[in-house]
Amino acid sequence: MLIDSHCHLNMPELANRLPEVLDHMAKADIRQAIAISVDTTSAAEVLALAEHYPQLYASVGVHPEDKASVEMSVDELVAAASHPKVVGIGETGLDYHWCQDDLDWQRERFANHIVAANQSNLPLIIHTRDAAEDTLQLLRSHQAEQGVIHCFTENTAFAKAILDLGFYISFSGIVTFKNAQDIQAACRYIPLDRLLVETDAPYLAPVPKRGKTNEPAFVRYTAEFISQLRGEDMATIEAASCANTYRLFQKMIPVSTTDTRS
Repeated sequence: MLIDSHCHLNMPELANRLPEVLDHMAKADIRQAIAISVDTTSAAEVLALAEHYPQLYASVGVHPEDKASVEMSVDELVAAASHPKVVGIGETGLDYHWCQDDLDWQRERFANHIVAANQSNLPLIIHTRDAAEDTLQLLRSHQAEQGVIHCFTENTAFAKAILDLGFYISFSGIVTFKNAQDIQAACRYIPLDRLLVETDAPYLAPVPKRGKTNEPAFVRYTAEFISQLRGEDMATIEAASCANTYRLFQKMIPVSTTDTRS
């Protein structure tokens, strides 16, 4: 079995055909998925999905990309995090690729999420793009306690720095791309007990589905690629990535490999 640790099931590409998406997920033996919030509207949407479907969980947070997004205060984040099916704070972080000029607002938003994660004892779900040093600086200065770099796109040096903080690293379909040598090197480097897998669906479908709408079932292709890349059998990758997901997202209720619920 596998877990998709990061997907956006509320987005139209998936929400409009959700029964089919969940059926594909079950047939691929993807037993659970975390539906990720990017703003206040999506936070309500993914929580509704998690409340309705036992195999789904949710996060709460505001993505760093859109300055116009309604902010959530630390208190609001902590209150939302108390729901039993909210397992993480995010998607949060820094994005200097799409956002430029004065980004103090972005750093303040990220800092509030770090404080909220510490107060709620939930892990951060971190987006970082072209902002590695500032991401590390804010995590250190605010004494971030736990989290994951989702959709890892950095190099081995950044991976080492994140691991030194006690954080986890999640790989999306990008690791399967031919031009992803730095990401692949980092994937070979990190210890097995810090590795998660994800789709970031509906984006970034892995080879051999590249260019198609991504969905949780496709996380199996990413895991299979990682198995070959690291020279570890698929059963090892499955067991480790699931165990790591449960260790990080401690509010998730584990399912056994013999559990056939959908």
